[in-house]
Amino acid sequence: MYYRNRSGFPQGNTVPLPLRWQWKLNRWRERLAALFRPAEKPSRPRLCPACSTLVGATASRCHECGASLNFSLAAATRSLSGLIPSETPVTYFMLGLNVAMFALSLMVTMRFTQGFNLAGGIHPRVLMRLGACLPDIFQTSEYWRLVMPIFLHGNLWHFGFNAFVLLDIGPQVEAEYGSARYLFLYVITGIGAFLVSSWWGNFSIGASGSLMGLVGLMLAITYRRGGNYMRMLRAQLVRWIIYIFIFGLFFRADHAGHLGGLAAGFLLGKIFADREPMNAGERKRAYALGWFAALIILASFGFMLKNYFTAG
Repeated sequence: MYYRNRSGFPQGNTVPLPLRWQWKLNRWRERLAALFRPAEKPSRPRLCPACSTLVGATASRCHECGASLNFSLAAATRSLSGLIPSETPVTYFMLGLNVAMFALSLMVTMRFTQGFNLAGGIHPRVLMRLGACLPDIFQTSEYWRLVMPIFLHGNLWHFGFNAFVLLDIGPQVEAEYGSARYLFLYVITGIGAFLVSSWWGNFSIGASGSLMGLVGLMLAITYRRGGNYMRMLRAQLVRWIIYIFIFGLFFRADHAGHLGGLAAGFLLGKIFADREPMNAGERKRAYALGWFAALIILASFGFMLKNYFTAG
């Protein structure tokens, strides 16, 4: 590097810039170039999201199971599950939806009644607009009302009790069946519960239908595996079911929904293997079921919002 006079032409013999100035100029040039050219990161091998096989850094498909590493249900599921740092992400996701819907119900009730009462009940009109299950759902064809009640609760006590049971039972069942199948089972048993409740002629809400479905799944596991421990666990579950129905007599619980969820969970427990998916084919089917359940939830929320803003 050399200096020039103001006219731009060399003045006498050219003299190199001092080393310190050269170093500063080079550093500024590198920083300026870095603004327009991101640094390249070294490629590393990664795990297949479907079968957990180690694949090459530049591979686009797994050499073991053939699953796409970037555009597949398994890849999308792995990416989304990373947003919730937990071994049982679906349980905490369901809890989050319950919290959000209870907070929304409370705020709408406050607006409707012009008052605040945290321990008080959610107004029935608010619950109906947000998706409570209605009698004879087949006449109205509002089938989204079989899903939305899973996330609605009538008061703080109702919400707190179901949240406690969900955190107690949910992680056990999710660890047993895997997160994707657990999501499907949770939603389907809830739908089964509200189908029976609607047929019985009830106006109903609450996660207890799905929670009884989880109890039914665990009950089916005890009959399938056998042994002293399973017999002891089955006796505890049966006692717990009896306590719930006796307790519900004093609080006007939806016994039809409880029975529907319990029966749906027990029947599905007889169908589904009581373990996580073990190979690529089982994982693919499990991810498909999980995404199907997620789409059902998403569509139900969409119909709920449409009903909320169009209802009088």
